Amino acid sequence: MKITIVQTGDVPATLRPDFGPYPAMFERMFAQAGQDFAFETLPVFAGAPFPDPAQLEGIVITGSAAGVYEDHAWLAPLRAFIRSAYAQRTPMLGICFGHQIMADALGGDVRKSEKGWGLGRHVYDVRTRPGFMAGAPGELAIACSHQDQVITAPQEAEVILGSDFTPNAGLAYRNGAALSFQPHPEFEDRYTLALAEMRRGKAPDAVVETALASVSRASDSPALARYIGRFFEQAA
Repeated sequence: MKITIVQTGDVPATLRPDFGPYPAMFERMFAQAGQDFAFETLPVFAGAPFPDPAQLEGIVITGSAAGVYEDHAWLAPLRAFIRSAYAQRTPMLGICFGHQIMADALGGDVRKSEKGWGLGRHVYDVRTRPGFMAGAPGELAIACSHQDQVITAPQEAEVILGSDFTPNAGLAYRNGAALSFQPHPEFEDRYTLALAEMRRGKAPDAVVETALASVSRASDSPALARYIGRFFEQAA
């Protein structure tokens, strides 16, 4: 299966030499989960054209520093691309900003949350278990880094992960071929820590310190990556 990574942003320039770009993180995540996918990257945030999603086998929409409510030339074409992929049931995954723009394009409400920064390893309750998440535990601890949230999920979506801080953290869509998560299963712990440190002066010190301490809890990202791999296999 070939995964088309729709790149909507990049790793901060100061961290890129150590951690690489976002597409490399997803390729590593799938490889560690045992998925033998092929990949191509479309840096749409840098002007790459959007293909017809009917010609694609699978889509991943990455994180970004952008907000869905901002004025970027690539946002309207991305919404149209998402709606077309959804209508044609092309398997599609969104992570963080990808989660938010999918919800926005498909009828949800996305805003900067009054709760402030979500940083470090957050713990999410597993609300429901679609087939690809059979056997999932009651909660998953996954890295996050965001201020924006899906405030209201689209009617087409079912909430599968949630917490008090992020009620709509994971959405499975009713067409059976669209899935999205607010947290980042592709992040390694070193990158999660580096991102939290970068937020000093923007996020309150107490939030940053809590984020740094939270990484002492073991990550469930490998399990979530396996569920995502199963999702693509089943949706295909």
